[in-house]
Amino acid sequence: MAEMTAAGEQPEILFWVGCAGAFDDRYKKVTRAFVKILDALGVKYAVLGTEESCTGDPARRAGNEFLFQMQAMGNITVLNGYGIKKIVTACPHCFNTLKNEYPDLGGTYEVIHHSTYLQQLIDEGKLRVSDGKPFKGRRITFHDSCYLGRGNNIYDAPRNVLEQLDADLVEMKRSRSRGLCCGAGGAQMFKEAERGDKEVNVERTEEALATGCQIVATACPFCMTMMEDGTKHFNKEDQVKVYDLAELIATANDL
Repeated sequence: MAEMTAAGEQPEILFWVGCAGAFDDRYKKVTRAFVKILDALGVKYAVLGTEESCTGDPARRAGNEFLFQMQAMGNITVLNGYGIKKIVTACPHCFNTLKNEYPDLGGTYEVIHHSTYLQQLIDEGKLRVSDGKPFKGRRITFHDSCYLGRGNNIYDAPRNVLEQLDADLVEMKRSRSRGLCCGAGGAQMFKEAERGDKEVNVERTEEALATGCQIVATACPFCMTMMEDGTKHFNKEDQVKVYDLAELIATANDL
């Protein structure tokens, strides 16, 4: 973003990479897949690089309001300094915080989750899945992220994107507004599980496996980690793969 500004240019979108997209080895693949799509379509985008900090979502969920506001104000200062108008992110936690919580602190932007952005590109005829369709007929189930679904009422966009794959889409017993959490939301990702008889992600993975799916599609870095851990719990990681929407579209287009 700094280089683009120095050149007197503005991006169509700012791609907010997020902590997982920048530092988690598994989710870096999602970042790369999404960037490949943007590059293939000639989208003029920018990233903040080292100027991007955590949105503060985990701090606020864990009850540390002071830390949240410090992190948020730091990001808002950077974003406003560059005159950012439109942000796209692949993380529902970043999406929710940037969209719904930053305006109270002076950061107001058009914020779009990548599932919605991909659907927009499809609707505009800019993004199409190539002929051949490697996922045609394969059974795929989509796991709803809490922060994308119940938090922001986004249920159709990820499913509409998956429909482009010409796959056999199947729903879990609990889906959409009744979808079961992966167990990582509310800062639970970063702490030991609370005492109980069963891990949440184990129960959710049971529901996914019950569909007979070959692929669990996700649209959240936390959900991806929890569902992959779930398939490993059942020793199914070789039979059932967990992919983000961007990875599926990039693979389908041989990017």
